[in-house]
Amino acid sequence: MGFHDKLNEAWTTSGSMLCVGLDPDPAKMPAAMATDPEGVLEFCLGIVDATAHAVCAFKPQIAYFAALGAEDQLERLCAHVRDRHPRAVLILDAKRGDIGPTAERYAEEAFVRYGADAVTVNPYLGTDSLEPFLAHRGKGVIVLCRTSNPGSGDLQSLTVDGEPLYERVARMARDRWSALGEVALVVGATYPTELAKVRAIVGDMPLLVPGIGAQGGDVDATVSAGRDSRGFGMMINSSRAILYASNGADWAAAAREAAETTRDQIRSVA
Repeated sequence: MGFHDKLNEAWTTSGSMLCVGLDPDPAKMPAAMATDPEGVLEFCLGIVDATAHAVCAFKPQIAYFAALGAEDQLERLCAHVRDRHPRAVLILDAKRGDIGPTAERYAEEAFVRYGADAVTVNPYLGTDSLEPFLAHRGKGVIVLCRTSNPGSGDLQSLTVDGEPLYERVARMARDRWSALGEVALVVGATYPTELAKVRAIVGDMPLLVPGIGAQGGDVDATVSAGRDSRGFGMMINSSRAILYASNGADWAAAAREAAETTRDQIRSVA
């Protein structure tokens, strides 16, 4: 089953557009688990098992693991998601962007080493930098378009031939890159007006939407702007607000409750 089909099935069977981002920060984790990579893995496994019923996807951020020397633990975490929660889409958040053999190695890292269903990529180097990822049939390539951070407009809002650069990226995804493989776009919840514009350009293409929760994106505005013709179409990511709902003994139960609350907020938007 390819990325798009698996995502459609995940939306339908879970009734959820929530994606939980796995960004393990020892400074915020329960103290007993914050001492070594095995503790990081234990924490992430607990979060996954506590929230899997409420999500359509999980999104481990590779930098949080690599900085702790926990790449082996990330492999085991990804295997756990695939084996124990196979319905959930597994996204490696890496934001890779390079060319030629280097891009090929990054694609192998995401799709072979970690077994991800999809990976985030940076399109700044152009189509040939995306082709090694798109060559992996059935895998998702999630392209940065209009990101959620405050400085994203420095480049993404620049006018190119009469339209903002992020709109040009959306059109290239629709017209060129989708012909090469299974594409989605990253568009931040912090910019609902731009989110609606991207949705109008790309039709029912999936969108990864960070920025709710700790970043302050509004759930109602996000869902209204970004849902597709079937009422789904988004992987709405929340990381810190769910991972660190508690750092006490109830951390897993608190994460479960936070995930269910966020899922239900998303569902409730008419």
